[in-house]
Amino acid sequence: MPLWTVHGDGRTVAPGRVVAPGERLSWPATIAMGVQHVVAMFGATFLVPTITGFPVSTTLLFSGLGTLLFLLITKNRLPSYLGSSFAFIAPVTAATASAGMGSALAGIVAVGVLLAAVGLVVQFAGLGWVDKLMPPVVAGAIVALIGFNLAPVAWGSYQSAPLTATVTLAAVILFAVLFRGFLGRISIFLGVIVGYGFAAITGELDFSAVGDAAWFGAPEFHFPDFASAGTWSAIAMFLPVVLVLVAENVGHVRGVATMTDASVNEHTGRALIADGAATTLAGLAGGSGTTTYGENIGVMAATRVYSTAVYWIAGLVAILLAFSPKIGAVFNSIPAGVLGGVTTALYGLIGIIGIKIWVDNRVDFSRPVNQYTAAVALVIGIAGFTMQWDGFELGGIVLGTVAALVIYHVGNLIARARRTGADDGGPIPPVGQLGGDPQD
Repeated sequence: MPLWTVHGDGRTVAPGRVVAPGERLSWPATIAMGVQHVVAMFGATFLVPTITGFPVSTTLLFSGLGTLLFLLITKNRLPSYLGSSFAFIAPVTAATASAGMGSALAGIVAVGVLLAAVGLVVQFAGLGWVDKLMPPVVAGAIVALIGFNLAPVAWGSYQSAPLTATVTLAAVILFAVLFRGFLGRISIFLGVIVGYGFAAITGELDFSAVGDAAWFGAPEFHFPDFASAGTWSAIAMFLPVVLVLVAENVGHVRGVATMTDASVNEHTGRALIADGAATTLAGLAGGSGTTTYGENIGVMAATRVYSTAVYWIAGLVAILLAFSPKIGAVFNSIPAGVLGGVTTALYGLIGIIGIKIWVDNRVDFSRPVNQYTAAVALVIGIAGFTMQWDGFELGGIVLGTVAALVIYHVGNLIARARRTGADDGGPIPPVGQLGGDPQD
């Protein structure tokens, strides 16, 4: 039995139909669409290592390998491209600055192992416990604080070349507002191109490394350092990223299931295991942590082609491109001002995604427990609170995540206890004062 059956005539998608994961178009069309998915992920996947200082070619290699591993673990039934996750930027930047790249890679490996473990639990126990641990008000707060915690990093790059940064930021916004569909979805990548061109005109570029780089060559590998004194403090900063990756993977599976077949939801556990395995593999050799990519989900929605064959092509093309040091050198030549303009928008958008979780789930902020869950977590993340003892340090992302979880769950436990006491004879306070769950 073939891996994929040919959809229709192999060239077109009938109105109201989609190309299912187990189907494909003709091979020329499939190859073309695979390359399109590489273009869609290109800007964001390269932006993460460019910001964090990781080898670009290595990140691309493990992005492609991770995608193929994802397809294998999900039994070729769940279309997805695994690109660089922006959720890793803050802890990688902090860990690299304080303890070196080896410690940052150790953190990525830890996240991958933990995410795979969560996937195993989900595979056998279902998703209900995740929803209870991380309801929308908590999930939104965690995602938002990760984005806003990066604001000082954006400002540091922005002020290095304010004019270039402003031109880049304006281009990103204009592309996003003026264009719809695919061009609108790659507005950040297009903004980088405009900013790069402006930097070239103003003499801010250094092409020497590009000229010296070979067209073909092996990626540069680095390895995690679990023995460094600062590694375990660094690992603690990475753990909240697991919550973000769980939310992204679950959302991806549900989106594909909605457009293709509800039975796809049965692969949620496998998707988490697969992303965890891909992230672990990347961290073991110098690549960035991975996640399912919204850019590629957008391409599937626009083309109505959900064939996993397309992603096999995309993964293989990414692997081939990784063996060109010159491509990596081009991305490493992007000036700080361009990155400052892009990250100003990008980090803010990560924060807005968290707020969108609140809006989409109609979180009731008239309830004090929801107010304080979000308020305290955001201030801790934005201000960059830290706690240190005996050389061990917890940063704003970790502390904000812990605060959100503790405030929400302890607050609701107290509310339920008070409500039980009221049922024994005392007056029942209004739910808004208690901060209890709507179903209580």
